[in-house]
Amino acid sequence: MNQRERWSKVLLTVGYIAMLLGAIDPMEGSLLILPGSGLVALGTFLAKSERRLLNYRVLVFVLIAAGVGAMWGFSEVGDFGGKSGLSMWWGMLVLPYLLGWSMGMWGPGSPRWLLILGLAVGLWYLTLPVMVIVAKTPPNVPTIVPVIVLGLTGLLTIGGCIGRLRSRTLGP
Repeated sequence: MNQRERWSKVLLTVGYIAMLLGAIDPMEGSLLILPGSGLVALGTFLAKSERRLLNYRVLVFVLIAAGVGAMWGFSEVGDFGGKSGLSMWWGMLVLPYLLGWSMGMWGPGSPRWLLILGLAVGLWYLTLPVMVIVAKTPPNVPTIVPVIVLGLTGLLTIGGCIGRLRSRTLGP
């Protein structure tokens, strides 16, 4: 194994681990998920993988970067909805972050260990909505939208990981 291949494997492994650890808390975890997805894209580039795989992982990085950028921007201006003056619909700009993260877990070429741990994180994302519903929130705070989004992210991740694992088991 040459130096380039070694660095590629290291970057892919560290990037995937960062994406998994960051998913424990999706808001603060964005500080791990964004650079982690960048490391995965860089590791794919260094591996001289097929162009399709590289394009996919760069797309994942771009989706995550766009969603995280929107999330950080909203944090700067006081968030959206409620008293901020921005409609709740502005929250749609954060969705690429969750979609990109999920696609990064079960995308083509994902190692088996990542798919298995992705299932666990998907289950965690199904647990988070229950915690939001059970937590005592102020009466005027809408909770249905985050509950639906987190639940769908969990289902998408679980479905993608199971689908990828099944395709590996069944073979080409």
